[in-house]
Amino acid sequence: MHPSGSRRAHRMADQIMREVSEMLALEVADPRLAMITVSGARMNKDLSIAEVLYSAPAGADLDAVRAGLDKAANFLRGGLGKRLKTKFIPRLVFVHDDYLEEMVYGKGPQAG
Repeated sequence: MHPSGSRRAHRMADQIMREVSEMLALEVADPRLAMITVSGARMNKDLSIAEVLYSAPAGADLDAVRAGLDKAANFLRGGLGKRLKTKFIPRLVFVHDDYLEEMVYGKGPQAG
């Protein structure tokens, strides 16, 4: 995905990040997604795809979290359709954000 640098894309990504995190906290009942934190979002150039960055607590089964997010993607997209005032709602793609694990906790792939 080629991220967009436009102001509109950044505003839309920020709004998607806020709305998805709120829906995950209040509306999604999947126990696999109980402690997920949405850490960012980026849009592609034509605003058709939103990459949603998430982090999971230490010890979480990342495969189960990913499966839960993939299962909830259409529900979240439908919720965005009700909340965003745009003609088209982007497809949500979830990407694990391991920045905290790598940089802060030193548990990334480079840590021995």
